[in-house]
Amino acid sequence: MKKIILALMLATGAVHSASAEDKLHLYNWNNYITPETVKGFEASCKCKVVQDYYGSMEEMLAKLSAGAKGYDVIVPTGFAIPPLVKQNLVQPLDKTKLPNAKNLNPAFLNSQFDKGNQVSLPYAFTTTLVGYNDKKIKELGIDPTSWSVIFDPAVLAKIKGKVTVLDDSREVFAAALMYNGFSANSTKPEELKKAQETIIKAKPFWAAFNGQSYIKELTLGNIWVAHGYSNDMFQANTDAKAAKRPFGIAYGLQKEGNTLSVDSMMVLKSAPRPDLAAKFVNYMLDGKNSAQLTNMIGSGNPNTAAAQFVKPEVKSISAVFPSSDAMKKLQQLNALEGKALRDLGRMWTQVKTAK
Repeated sequence: MKKIILALMLATGAVHSASAEDKLHLYNWNNYITPETVKGFEASCKCKVVQDYYGSMEEMLAKLSAGAKGYDVIVPTGFAIPPLVKQNLVQPLDKTKLPNAKNLNPAFLNSQFDKGNQVSLPYAFTTTLVGYNDKKIKELGIDPTSWSVIFDPAVLAKIKGKVTVLDDSREVFAAALMYNGFSANSTKPEELKKAQETIIKAKPFWAAFNGQSYIKELTLGNIWVAHGYSNDMFQANTDAKAAKRPFGIAYGLQKEGNTLSVDSMMVLKSAPRPDLAAKFVNYMLDGKNSAQLTNMIGSGNPNTAAAQFVKPEVKSISAVFPSSDAMKKLQQLNALEGKALRDLGRMWTQVKTAK
């Protein structure tokens, strides 16, 4: 009789392997969720979180577009949402399973990328800026409040081989465009050409294009300046303090402007466990859990219920919680498609192969 019952359960799908049943697969930015948060969710859902990471939106989009399967939740930046929808890679969110969505700040909802938040809900936001070794940069008399610190050969000559920039075409071109006084979203050929020339002239002074390990390199003192995300700089400074380094990692917004990345949670159409995915999204929208992300990682927070739980010392960091005036100078990157995307890809290849 037991064998007959088991056979019926298998036939109806009532029995799954533990690996399929008890795992949520999260595809996320590196260093974008705390171990404590993961443990808390695992305890609440009695499941295991399996993480995979990407260093840029191009990397994530390429992998999913090529047919990668097995992920439940992804956390893309705004401009990546339209192509994900266009390629039919994500599924609509069931708001009845997401009561904590009420905690989100309306200012971060109904964006140009997902009107009505049909397929995405905000997770956190970051600014892209310059982080630096406060001791070395002060000794050298370099002004880190301008993009010149990564683009001006006269400045770079003082820190040659001690600078990294993100391995991300959109972010590097955006910084170069703003440095030259243009919009971060410019698609004008002459402005993109000027930005490309700026990047190619600066490239010989850089140690690497690095979107994965610059936190560690800053903390060890191997590099002195890094183009990266505000939450990563927060982590680098935390790590430097913990290691009792004779320097700190400082960071701030650039006077020419910076990009703002609002990252959102989405559930893939091919998600093996959409039920666990909904539980994860709702868990991260809880005020305390969202605040944990900000307190531990230094990410900006679009969750109004989180505000009371965010530490005052984190709230005071201007790059994490920009003032209203600073917010006006922040630009979200637009989605690129067709010729504009191909043109940028071609120019990026030329940058990467330039000697």
